[in-house]
Amino acid sequence: MRILVTNCNTTQSMTDEIVRGARDAASPGTTVEGLTPSWGPDSVEGWLDSYLSAAAVLDALRTYEGPAYDAVVMAGFGEHGREGARELVDVPVVDITEAAAHLACLLGRRYAVVTTLDRSRGQIEDSLHTAGVGAHCVAVVGTGLGVLELGDAARTTDAFLTAARTARDAGAEVLVLGCAGMTGLERAVRDAVGVPVVDGVGAGVRLAESLVALGLGTSRVGGYARPRDKRRSWGRR
Repeated sequence: MRILVTNCNTTQSMTDEIVRGARDAASPGTTVEGLTPSWGPDSVEGWLDSYLSAAAVLDALRTYEGPAYDAVVMAGFGEHGREGARELVDVPVVDITEAAAHLACLLGRRYAVVTTLDRSRGQIEDSLHTAGVGAHCVAVVGTGLGVLELGDAARTTDAFLTAARTARDAGAEVLVLGCAGMTGLERAVRDAVGVPVVDGVGAGVRLAESLVALGLGTSRVGGYARPRDKRRSWGRR
């Protein structure tokens, strides 16, 4: 089985980190490959970045010429594009936001998301609502760190633990890592805060594997029907 993991930004080092986390979570025999958009924002932090990222990721999937893959995992937390990707490709598409929330709902009645900047809260809340899992989310808590600041491991861990305790005190029984760049923090946070912690990348990979193993694919009836045949311009070349 081969899974294609798409980064939502153009920072290759972040793609590499996401792929490492995805490979750690994958089952034996599953191959994980990363895909970095060739254009778009360096990091996604806000509505403008998110919409630009969505178009860039869809373009990267549209023009992909690598080995065939069995599923796509979209590694942008709260970012746009998953619905378009499900129309575009002929394999299951799993978004890490949706995947993490679904698993969190299996582990407790109420969960919270700990993310980067507070400005991302609206996008995450909207994404969870659209996926049908927003009602169980008690809080989306920011750490105050930008996406490109997550490379400072000590600072990131301290900020995440502070936000995680705030989320737990708000009533969360499960925590979700709200950024693909936070992959790997779940054990430290779980041990310090005392609740289950779900990493979206790992959740996305495992759910993608399950869909492929069960022979399930995206429904083509209704909202995810194939795009209508028409001319589409993909920007200037």
